[in-house]
Amino acid sequence: MRQGEEGYQLTWMDAKVDGWVVTPRRGKAVEINALFYNALRLLETWVRQEHGETESRLLGEQATLMRAAFNQRFWHEEGGYLYDVLDGEHGDDASFRPNQILALSLDYPVLDDRRWQPVVDAVRERLLTPYGLRSLAPGHPDFRPKYYGNLRSRDAAYHQGTVWAWLIGPFIDAWLRVYPCKRDDARRMLEAFPPHLDVAGVGTISEIFDAEPPYTPRGCIAQAWSVAEVLRAWRRVNQPSTEAGQNQLSIGNGQ
Repeated sequence: MRQGEEGYQLTWMDAKVDGWVVTPRRGKAVEINALFYNALRLLETWVRQEHGETESRLLGEQATLMRAAFNQRFWHEEGGYLYDVLDGEHGDDASFRPNQILALSLDYPVLDDRRWQPVVDAVRERLLTPYGLRSLAPGHPDFRPKYYGNLRSRDAAYHQGTVWAWLIGPFIDAWLRVYPCKRDDARRMLEAFPPHLDVAGVGTISEIFDAEPPYTPRGCIAQAWSVAEVLRAWRRVNQPSTEAGQNQLSIGNGQ
């Protein structure tokens, strides 16, 4: 699935200042395709429930074809992870970003299960911080470790390394899919958030954080999606293990 038009910022990485789209991502963005695959599978399920197998068959066939194409095109064999964007203005973009985690964190993983662990391990090593995931891996020429300065400087860093708290939710979903017995590790990934409640906006969670220690909180001091995803992840890691196991069996079937 292709998206984007010159001059527009159409994914969640949407910083734009003085006509400059910082991360244009025009082409086939990995998370957009993962979401579209989930939409097809969900629609297939709803149509089957309401109208029967015959009516839903075409949607299922389209989803199966899309999944095969996704795994053929998006897998970056040399790097052992997923391309961020395919067929962009400069070809395929191999920037190591957190968007790839949605390919296995959603209810219907579009990524082949044999590739789940390499992606999760790589994201943990290169992007995970105590407050969420970096938006770009260190070492990239565009990596910006701090979000500060004037508007142009801040927007230049917004999705170029800056940590986003909401991404901890999808990462923990992916982690538990790959490592269902390592719930204690997942719980430790959330340990920095309770102390943070007394640091910026009292009783809430900031939008973003710097990409390097001391991970200074930045941006909005009370961000709804940060709060929502941390709470959802906290509930997930503290639910009974039997319930977690049932969830793994019901949604981790690689459809």
